[in-house]
Amino acid sequence: MDWFQRFTLVYDLVRPIVDVAILAFLLYKAYELLVRTQAMQLVKGAGVLALVYGIAVLFKLSTLQWILNILAPGLFVAIAIVFQPELRKIILRMGQGEFFRPDRKPRLGQLEAVVTAAEILSREKRGMLVVFPKRINIRNVIETGTRLNADISSSLIVTVFEFDTPLHDGAMIIQGGRILAAGCFLPLSEQQDIRKSFGTRHRASLGMSEQSDAVILVVSEETGAISLAYDAKLYYDLSPLEVTRKLRELLDPGARKGDPDAALPEVAADADIGEKHFSAVSHNKDAFVER
Repeated sequence: MDWFQRFTLVYDLVRPIVDVAILAFLLYKAYELLVRTQAMQLVKGAGVLALVYGIAVLFKLSTLQWILNILAPGLFVAIAIVFQPELRKIILRMGQGEFFRPDRKPRLGQLEAVVTAAEILSREKRGMLVVFPKRINIRNVIETGTRLNADISSSLIVTVFEFDTPLHDGAMIIQGGRILAAGCFLPLSEQQDIRKSFGTRHRASLGMSEQSDAVILVVSEETGAISLAYDAKLYYDLSPLEVTRKLRELLDPGARKGDPDAALPEVAADADIGEKHFSAVSHNKDAFVER
């Protein structure tokens, strides 16, 4: 029984650390989920209401407390209705998330092969849509296409998208250094404030970035512009160098430095990329004109 007592003693010492560590991990993952969706607005609104209520209690503002107490049940219902899409996305990501599995990222040479194919298709004004899944499982999307399980090569990618093959109009899924499938159907964006000049590929890339943490590379068939979509935002008309660096930064955790959005202007300061970053929910509708 001595070993059991020693184990109990050690456990009593370690238990607070384990407790705090697990709680910190769960809070971090919850914050990560909120940041990847637009539900941060919900958290900010709840924080403002909590601050107002705290001020009312602190300064004994009885009328304000009375109004807030009456409105509180209705506010919870209103929040659930207004933010229903964001709440659904959070629950969906919690169910699909594979947080404990390490990221399987393509090597730099493979990324360059994909970007080379995008350059070729861009010059020829041929559309392209490639999805790089990260941690969230998108098996349901992969099952809508044709399984390939092929090595990554620019010639294969160009062959799929350059000619009017049955796989031309769908999306290609690349994960773990392999082309898993092609001809996959992506969900279209649920956002309303999108300029009609954006075609189905751009709407599909935004829709995929809204429902997962994937990075989507899209080439416009009308203009040949190469764009990236992630975190429900579209970065339009990027150079091949910008695309390569951004893909490496987003798909390789070791290469990521701070906020990926903040790093984008540094990638191509001479390209005036600030004018190319379009939030999917933009009040400046003129920004969505394809060039």
